[in-house]
Amino acid sequence: MQKYKNIDEYIHNFPPEVQSILQQVRAVIQKIAPQASEAIAYGIPTFKLNGNLVHFAGYEHHIGFYPGAEAIEEFAQDLKKYKTSKGTIQFSLTGDIPYDLLEKITIYRVQKNLSKATSHSKAQRN
Repeated sequence: MQKYKNIDEYIHNFPPEVQSILQQVRAVIQKIAPQASEAIAYGIPTFKLNGNLVHFAGYEHHIGFYPGAEAIEEFAQDLKKYKTSKGTIQFSLTGDIPYDLLEKITIYRVQKNLSKATSHSKAQRN
């Protein structure tokens, strides 16, 4: 597995048309979670906000989006036409990427992570 220093370096590794999609996915996440930090984790772009928020990645035939199993369950109806597994969604490079759905899922993840942080903070005070 190639090691990347940052998300820019990761995205630069792809053909221009895939770079454009990856940049748009990144922009959606940045718009919804401007307070999240960027990192490379598990060899792929990752946003962190009180822990891992979401990951995304480019592949030969699809874009992978990794919001975790709970988000996949929460948005199961919206995700019916996409290939999913426990914590993964695959969006084909030959189809339209549902950026509005990525926004909704990212909003959900931000709320979950902030709620988890608040609960953890309250538990520590008690």
